[in-house]
Amino acid sequence: MDTELTAPNSTGGPTERSRPSLPSTSAEVTNTLTHYYRGELARMTSWRDRIDRTSNWAITVVAALLSVSLSTPSSHHGVLLFGMMLITLLLMIEARRYRFFDVYRSRVRQLERHYFAQILAPQADPNFDWALPIATSLRAPRLLLSYAEAAQRRLRRNYCWMYAILLLAWILKISTPRLQTDASVQEAAHSWSYVTDNAALGPISGWFVIVLVAAFYAAVLYGTLHRGPDDGDFIHGEAHV
Repeated sequence: MDTELTAPNSTGGPTERSRPSLPSTSAEVTNTLTHYYRGELARMTSWRDRIDRTSNWAITVVAALLSVSLSTPSSHHGVLLFGMMLITLLLMIEARRYRFFDVYRSRVRQLERHYFAQILAPQADPNFDWALPIATSLRAPRLLLSYAEAAQRRLRRNYCWMYAILLLAWILKISTPRLQTDASVQEAAHSWSYVTDNAALGPISGWFVIVLVAAFYAAVLYGTLHRGPDDGDFIHGEAHV
């Protein structure tokens, strides 16, 4: 750093300006990198914890809405549609948090892959430019993932299963007479018009609701199956989520 500090004289007043010293020996560099790695790992862990909290909220919401919707015939199927919207909101929040998490994850992986791994098992052709991306990120921090890429990763990891559970519950709700208020003794819907009538939302026809849900889940399916150009950490195993 080029920041100048004021050094006090014997009387306690500042008389001269000095620059902070930088590590000059290999031992000092190693000690600095160790402390830096611990700091970056702590920040990464903190953002990882925030991501997990959002996932826990989403799981709790799904469980609660399933209990409310399927426990009594008087419960409206719109509760499950509302749950899909709420899960989408939580996915958007988690995608934003994941973008910040990925900044620190990238720095940590640079150190692990090119420094600590080289110490443990040296390679014949190491990459000596590994510190440049870290220094660039420290001087000018920027997000490495787009919002869509972050949302796709979280959707592929956790949220696709929650969406699937809500969809199955919604189909069960609108197609099972025993879950309707008419208390029918039938086990299954007797016609397609019965299903579309149950799928209606107030003045909105059931056909329109079904088409909207189908389009929404087509987008969810595309986001789950489509894979962008991931870096090396996500090719084999994707251990660093």
